[in-house]
Amino acid sequence: MPESEINRCRIVLAVPPNEAAPGQLAEALAAGDVASVIALKGDMDGPRYQAHLEALVDAGKDHDAAVLAVEDSQAMGRSGADGMLTGGEPKALKETVARFSPKRIVGYGPVKSRHQAMEAAEAEPDFLFIGRLEGDIRPEPHPKNLGLGEWCSQVMQLPVLVMAGSALESALDVAATGADFAVLGLAVFSHTGGAGEAVRRVNAELDEHAPRFEDEE
Repeated sequence: MPESEINRCRIVLAVPPNEAAPGQLAEALAAGDVASVIALKGDMDGPRYQAHLEALVDAGKDHDAAVLAVEDSQAMGRSGADGMLTGGEPKALKETVARFSPKRIVGYGPVKSRHQAMEAAEAEPDFLFIGRLEGDIRPEPHPKNLGLGEWCSQVMQLPVLVMAGSALESALDVAATGADFAVLGLAVFSHTGGAGEAVRRVNAELDEHAPRFEDEE
């Protein structure tokens, strides 16, 4: 994940697989801090998804936000994306990390249990993701995701991403767990005021209310 001097939970965007997404993403990135972008695949086939990724990479080229594919290393490579979120058995993760890291970012998820988190951590991915990428169907984050996110944040050295809800304020619920990043999808890309306004509002709320991470000695 891109480094930052911001000492609190940051935004990660889960970008929908539609034609309006690149323009919305450009607006969102111009509006304020976004750590990275996860490109949802939906029902896109390989070529369509690659074209979608290419458009998102182009939209983010003037901003310091990594663009990540989901479970598609070919599209990642051909589009020039910065990395990939991959899932499956934690044992297979070690091979994926060895293949692509450190040139590309390799994240792992969704993590559904403490045991799975510990197994995945042994492979040394760049981050752990908790929740479902399109699971933001309620205004608030799922309580189990918050609980697991808090535990992982306390015991893991890896950055932790937790899926937020469909309300902008849900990013604060994630921040309260100590997680490094709050993943926002519908909250930003379906916001009535536009994606840029959503990012501005969330960053302002996080600046004012999110707990600060303790500086490591």
